[in-house]
Amino acid sequence: MVYKHALRNALIPAVTVLGLQAGALFGGAIITEQVFVIPGFGKYSLDGVFSRDYAQVQAVVLITAVGYLLVNLVVDIAYSLINPRIRLEGAAAA
Repeated sequence: MVYKHALRNALIPAVTVLGLQAGALFGGAIITEQVFVIPGFGKYSLDGVFSRDYAQVQAVVLITAVGYLLVNLVVDIAYSLINPRIRLEGAAAA
């Protein structure tokens, strides 16, 4: 019984860190793909920077930002599922 209550409270910081690590994963893709010579999103963005293709760089930034926002949305929804006291609609009216 203690595990059920303790685990729900302990999951909040863990979910927060997982959400932040997803952002670091997006940023680290460029370095990882360059080190291991893997063609992917990071190499695509770096090629756009070196060739001064502004549309390509803007597309990469837009997709990365939308991905980061979606991860944060999932983290916020997970908060309300883990702890029902955290509500999505905001503070209760006094």
